Amino acid sequence: MERTEPAQAGAQGPAPEAEIDERGWALVDGQVIPLAEASVSVAAHGLNYGTGCFEGIRGYWQEQHQELYVLRLLEHYERFARSAALLRIELPADPEQMARSTCDLLKGQNVRQDVYIRPLALKVSRSIKVGLRPLRPLVAVYTTPLGDYLPLDGLAVQVSSWRRIPDNAIPSRAKTTGSYVNASLALDQAKSDGYDDAILLDQGGHVAEASAANLFIVRSGTLITPPVTADILEGITRQMMLELADQFAIPCLEREVDRTELYMADELFLTGTGVQVAPVTSVDRRPVADGQVGPITRRLQEQFFKAVRGLDPTRLGWLTPIYDQAHTST
Repeated sequence: MERTEPAQAGAQGPAPEAEIDERGWALVDGQVIPLAEASVSVAAHGLNYGTGCFEGIRGYWQEQHQELYVLRLLEHYERFARSAALLRIELPADPEQMARSTCDLLKGQNVRQDVYIRPLALKVSRSIKVGLRPLRPLVAVYTTPLGDYLPLDGLAVQVSSWRRIPDNAIPSRAKTTGSYVNASLALDQAKSDGYDDAILLDQGGHVAEASAANLFIVRSGTLITPPVTADILEGITRQMMLELADQFAIPCLEREVDRTELYMADELFLTGTGVQVAPVTSVDRRPVADGQVGPITRRLQEQFFKAVRGLDPTRLGWLTPIYDQAHTST
């Protein structure tokens, strides 16, 4: 399907498939060390059993302001703390302290480009025993340049034959490392079949989310998204879309979404830290409406990128400036 030009340029940097350059620095158990030295044993419990959790946070460089804006930094660390608590991992600091340490890490490296921040908590005891305690944790934060995770001008997606893991099996509202095997299998199938991404259904056959992103549809001018009880991650970018929709007086519903609604939607898009705001223009090789990016999707996408670059004075509360440069929002 022919792609249209994106409404607004997204993140600038390497593709997510690129190997991470290890010449940078990492914060490991409170100490700043070279990223190349931040490693764990192959016998680490978390490596063998997936007993870890993580976050993904984006920072956007604004050349006009000479400022790096980190998006919803504290909210990400609050979710990180909840995920860690579920796995009985005691973090070395509270979310506010971890946010400040991350700012120091970015400032110390003089990061002046779009960046991705990865907090990671992992059980690293060299133990064969399955369980959650007593096991020693490691908590680390590293950063890397990152561009767009997916194209922003119209995705072709597939409804996957893999089902979303139910919350009663592996908690969907926690970003646990082991649970992303589910996303990887679905995405691998979609890529093998010639699609950009996959949409997973829950165990009841309702739409849950994409491989690593929340999902919205538009029907008759109303923005609709699966509820947080649909085995989805409680996305921070998802919440931002609901806030922007309220600002623009776009009606919103959080409710179950049937598979056939994907084919009958007027618009469809994905949201997440990685994907940002990514329009979907076909599902299972069926065009979404006329196969073009819809007006509500385009408006939300444009406003999102305006906000993350510090150009929306009403949304500066979403941002943590790293260098605190005085600027005027335009």
